[in-house]
Amino acid sequence: IAPYIALRDDTDPTRGLGIGQDQPRYSTGYAVLRNRAGLLVEMHMLKDYRTRVTGNHAILVAALEVIDRDAARLVAINRDADAATVAAGRAYNPAARDPLRLEADETTEPFAYRSNAYRRETSDISGATVIHYTDEPGELKVPRQTRLRVTRAVAPPRAYIVPAQWTDVIGVLAAHGLRLRRTARPWTAAVETYRCDEVRWLEHPFEGRQVLFYPGEGLPKSAASPGICRPARETLTFPAGSAVVPLDQPAAKLAIHFLEPEAPDSAVAWGFFNAIFEQKEYAEPYVMEPLARDMLAKDPALAKEFRDRLAADAAFAASPEARINFFYLRSPWRDPHLGLYPVGRLTSLEGVPLGK
Repeated sequence: IAPYIALRDDTDPTRGLGIGQDQPRYSTGYAVLRNRAGLLVEMHMLKDYRTRVTGNHAILVAALEVIDRDAARLVAINRDADAATVAAGRAYNPAARDPLRLEADETTEPFAYRSNAYRRETSDISGATVIHYTDEPGELKVPRQTRLRVTRAVAPPRAYIVPAQWTDVIGVLAAHGLRLRRTARPWTAAVETYRCDEVRWLEHPFEGRQVLFYPGEGLPKSAASPGICRPARETLTFPAGSAVVPLDQPAAKLAIHFLEPEAPDSAVAWGFFNAIFEQKEYAEPYVMEPLARDMLAKDPALAKEFRDRLAADAAFAASPEARINFFYLRSPWRDPHLGLYPVGRLTSLEGVPLGK
């Protein structure tokens, strides 16, 4: 029994153990969003089958004994957590912050890492450093990270509204038991939402989907750094039957993580909204070339942005299409819906034509 063992460097245990965010796709991360405790049980693959089965049985028995012993306390904790979530969702508080992404800071504690003795060498197969364990037991004192810091947070709205045509997204929300209300008629209003750009996709399918990843590691450098999806206020039209997701319900945190685009397991990240990034309109180079020169001459800030992009992005600088498109996307003829997130963030339910 130990905290989760994740070496910061698989080839050098002396660097210690790391920790990270349990994302909602995993059982322990999902339990957190549902205001419940979670326990991850893993048996090492190098242990024999009997030991793994015996270990699983023992931890399940022990867990059930704790649950039976503290049943009343656990029920009270669960109810209190649900009540706090519902209360927070009843009123929009722009100063509130719900964490979306976390990463470890450099806070550590000494940890007794009981492993086997090993040696490190350079592989003639891969050319990389590899580690070879022996059958002899060994123990190291290594640093273990102990604290996570928030790198991306959001002020939750009073509710989200998902246009009726995004049926797959609404289906996922319903499948997780979220309470949804439907609009009784078409509704047009100025709402909070996002505009997303500079997105990219994993080159191969993941879990059967074409998923979206953000540049670099996908994690903002700090909670204050600008993201890929920028807050915007837009006038959007929602057809009759659009789904309103109020946050005064126990599963509100799940809705936040699915509908906030920069959350690690959001609907945007999992490719549910890939269509909003498809650029259908463009400009022919012979049309855009003189227009671009005119834009550069009239807008010094744009000229600086273009020069900086050329200097910082080699792929952009080497692509005539990308350079022309840079100006088209900043022209009056661009598609105003490209990269526009269609889900609205409602700070109030007043005026929303909700059905019964």
